[in-house]
Amino acid sequence: MGIEVGGFFGLILLVLNVWAIIKIVQSLASTGTKVLWVVIILLLPLVGLILWLIMGPRGNTSGI
Repeated sequence: MGIEVGGFFGLILLVLNVWAIIKIVQSLASTGTKVLWVVIILLLPLVGLILWLIMGPRGNTSGI
């Protein structure tokens, strides 16, 4: 049993995940931390996004 995401909700989730990955790559966090967050979001799209929103780095962007 898995969670199947499709249709409009799936598209929204994809856009949010891409946005989160861009924000992670632009952050000033260490490379290891960036890789860990990206892997979590890719393996667990919904849960990873929620975890990143709650526990991810705050306000550290390189301004790219």
